[in-house]
Amino acid sequence: MTALLEVVGLSKAFGGLRAVQDVSLQVPAGSLTALIGPNGAGKTTLFALMSGFLRPDQGRVLLAGQDITGQAPHINAALGLTRTFQIVQPFAAQTVRENIAVGAHLHLRHRHQALARAEEVAHQVGLDSQLDKPASDLTVAGRKRLEMARALATRPRLLLLDEVLAGLNPQEINEMIPVVQGLVTQGVTVLMIEHVMQAVMHLAQQVWVLAQGQLIAYGTPTEVTQDERVIEAYLGHGTAARLKAQRGAA
Repeated sequence: MTALLEVVGLSKAFGGLRAVQDVSLQVPAGSLTALIGPNGAGKTTLFALMSGFLRPDQGRVLLAGQDITGQAPHINAALGLTRTFQIVQPFAAQTVRENIAVGAHLHLRHRHQALARAEEVAHQVGLDSQLDKPASDLTVAGRKRLEMARALATRPRLLLLDEVLAGLNPQEINEMIPVVQGLVTQGVTVLMIEHVMQAVMHLAQQVWVLAQGQLIAYGTPTEVTQDERVIEAYLGHGTAARLKAQRGAA
């Protein structure tokens, strides 16, 4: 598969903290790829570097072969690379429809066009019945859907989803999984940061694992969850050996 996004040797430090260290990865066009890792691994920093919210110290970011390294987020969005944020901050005084229309204005000049696009996107993410509700009245799950809708309204080729399932209960997660799956069937390539492994196992075709700013594993969800380096990164030193010994004893 052709890579829609390619990251080559990306590094970023904040003072003495090396948040991202020589990261190289690819996201195939038409895929749903997951980026996982323990808290503080550098995942959100990597998203910021990819999308232009941060400029890397070293390395390059390529979108469909075009070098977009350090390019402003609004320019990248116009090219088709859009991201969501883990902490959702809608325009609280505006309706759901008006919030989504903000994203649509990236490509649509007239208000009536943007509002019509907002309705299309609301249907896509299951917010049809809440279009005229103030964004401040939405539940956590509703706000997560709204954050996704605002990004989708920009007509992305590549969507970076930052923990879109965080804070949801099991039923809400189960309801959100087909929404995310639907993005790919509608032609959007997705790279998602996610801690909910149930969702990663259901959704991702391939998984990259980041720990302490470095990539430590890549493969299918099943492969990476059985990787000793991944187990150590999540559960601590010596855990993989103890689990292996327990399996042997059993």
